[in-house]
Amino acid sequence: MNTHAVLLPARTPRSAFGKLLQSETKIAWRVPIGLIFGVAVPVLLLVIFGAIPAMKKPAASLGGLTYFASYFPILIGFALAALCLISLPIHLARDREQGILRRMSTTPVPPAWLLAAQVIINLALAVLALGIMVLAATTVFGLAVPKQAGGFALALVLTAAAMFAIGLWISAIARTQAGANLIGQLLLYPLLFSAGLWVAQQKMPPVLRQISEALPLGAGVHAMTLSMQGTFTSATSLLVLAAWAAVFSFLAVRFFRWE
Repeated sequence: MNTHAVLLPARTPRSAFGKLLQSETKIAWRVPIGLIFGVAVPVLLLVIFGAIPAMKKPAASLGGLTYFASYFPILIGFALAALCLISLPIHLARDREQGILRRMSTTPVPPAWLLAAQVIINLALAVLALGIMVLAATTVFGLAVPKQAGGFALALVLTAAAMFAIGLWISAIARTQAGANLIGQLLLYPLLFSAGLWVAQQKMPPVLRQISEALPLGAGVHAMTLSMQGTFTSATSLLVLAAWAAVFSFLAVRFFRWE
């Protein structure tokens, strides 16, 4: 008998990942943090802004965009921030706190599958939010398609990559669900401010605007706004987003622990 063959663990069937993903999806449905704050709230804000007549008037200070059009990238950033800084870390920290990750490490199912399942779920929610917002904005409220659609898409992808990297970093360092929520909240509001949620980037003082555009949401919104105005996405903003994505992906891998 080949003793080495006896000692090798059984290969985990690929169908097990589908069952794990299904189970995590049911949990996400029962605790709909991402669905509420990452999908429903941004869509609701979009409808509110779109229903205000004054938001449809072009403004010279916004490069000819309407206030509604200028807020569209900001609401995209809002959805990504809620999903990546709150929903994703809270669920993964909960699994660590409850010992689910530790128990999985003793089974043939790789714990990394749980991480992948949560990323897929929150990415699907991001696509859902974006799809609803684009459809509502263009068909109901008359938002024009970005003049530089390719640049807009590139900026959107890099913004999502940067925000998911930060979310995974929070998941790596937070040992409890409460800790993940606290870190996420501490990062959420400054990043939303940098995106222009309360004060439009165009109206910020020069120094504050430079700081804003050095942060991931601020850089992403700036790049998407330029694309909507007809200027190809800023190379500086793209480099900023790529740097945030690369650095925090490395930190997430470096500090992630299953227990």
